[in-house]
Amino acid sequence: MDGAGHPDRRTLIAGGVAAATVALAGCATTSAAPLAADSPSPARPTTPEAAFQRLMDGNARWVSGDLQHPDRDPSRREFVAQKQVPFGSVLSCIDSRVPPELLFDTGLGDLYVMRTGGEAVGPVVTGSVEYGPMTSGTPLIVVLGHQRCGAVEASYKSLRDGKPLPGNLEAIARALRPAYEQTVREGGGGDPVDTMARAQVKLTAANLRSNQDLAPLVAKGSLAVVGAYYSLDSGKVEVLAGAPS
Repeated sequence: MDGAGHPDRRTLIAGGVAAATVALAGCATTSAAPLAADSPSPARPTTPEAAFQRLMDGNARWVSGDLQHPDRDPSRREFVAQKQVPFGSVLSCIDSRVPPELLFDTGLGDLYVMRTGGEAVGPVVTGSVEYGPMTSGTPLIVVLGHQRCGAVEASYKSLRDGKPLPGNLEAIARALRPAYEQTVREGGGGDPVDTMARAQVKLTAANLRSNQDLAPLVAKGSLAVVGAYYSLDSGKVEVLAGAPS
């Protein structure tokens, strides 16, 4: 064959390998989009309004299933290993179906989380809630109750029937007594346990909002205390009181 007019076998092979390499590189470029778990969250919210919106946007993703899973990769773990500056504090129930980090679609270093039965509050719990706003400038506190709360139901029945709960569970019932008494005064509606759960959220949020250490932060607008309620059925967080505007 005429070497000038036709490429030899080695030239064809080299050309084929080069073309395949380019094609594979193009495929890799197309398919190597960052995974959702590696997606960084936007800059830390510094105002109550921005922090609240971040949480509600995350909850909307939880409801729809369009999750971003932000701040949950090794680079985030390394970033917060030496220092944390969470943008929100959440006081919620111990219920296994109500994990704040998941239902607000947040990650490492985003939230301070305190969990007690029925959001029962005492000095240690209150101090834990105060920690973020008073040491880190955390601009938002959310008190999060939920549908079909077992701690509230047990406390309601105990207080209604005058039968103390066993062991230290009785401390939960005592802490929830103001919510029970409010429920009784208001008639309880069709579901007194649900009414009591919502009352507990509102009372706890109001008490924190007027707390002698937190009230000055609320007054100057650097902190908001929101009462909210989580639906186990829909996954949606409903705001009951205190949403910043």
